Amino acid sequence: MKNILVNAVGEQCPIPVVKATHALRAMTEPGTLEVRVDNEIAVQNLTRMAAGNHLPVQAEKVGEREFAVRMEVTDPKGEAPMVDPAPACIPDARGDLLVAVETETMGRGSDELGRTLMKGFLFAVGQLPQLPKTILFYNGGAHLTVEGSPVLEDLKKLEAQGVEILTCGTCLNFYGLTDRLAVGGVTNMYDIVERLASAGKVIKP
Repeated sequence: MKNILVNAVGEQCPIPVVKATHALRAMTEPGTLEVRVDNEIAVQNLTRMAAGNHLPVQAEKVGEREFAVRMEVTDPKGEAPMVDPAPACIPDARGDLLVAVETETMGRGSDELGRTLMKGFLFAVGQLPQLPKTILFYNGGAHLTVEGSPVLEDLKKLEAQGVEILTCGTCLNFYGLTDRLAVGGVTNMYDIVERLASAGKVIKP
């Protein structure tokens, strides 16, 4: 397995995508292509590029203004033509949508099924043509943003694309999870109410 690192920090669209495309075409054996960038728009475009080429992709915020986008390449195409996922720079994919998550399961009935449905729901949110501006987690939903959460990678990917991930601080404290928060930031009830009131659209799983 070969691991390739492309540094596109400080580069604006379409340079990160161009660099990544060249690196993919140069790969002659399976491996991981990691692209480092410093803005969410680049993460969004690289994520679309990977999807356009049917490559598994993960994105993660690794610093205050640094993001890592990792593509898994199992069948290198070399110089073969690739799908052009970004003929032009795509504008910010975030819309005025807020997702409010109040429990770690989706729906009522089987908790086991509910956890599976919640994972599927949050993954599907990340596939929307227009991403949410914010995802709020409160009450039992606080369990989804901490270490060991089954949806942690999906949330990190969303955060890397500029989606604000916020968890109720009172809820984290109540469940003894404050020190285990693994993605996003902490918020309070005043902020939660303001965000819910000002959002263009609110959806709840």
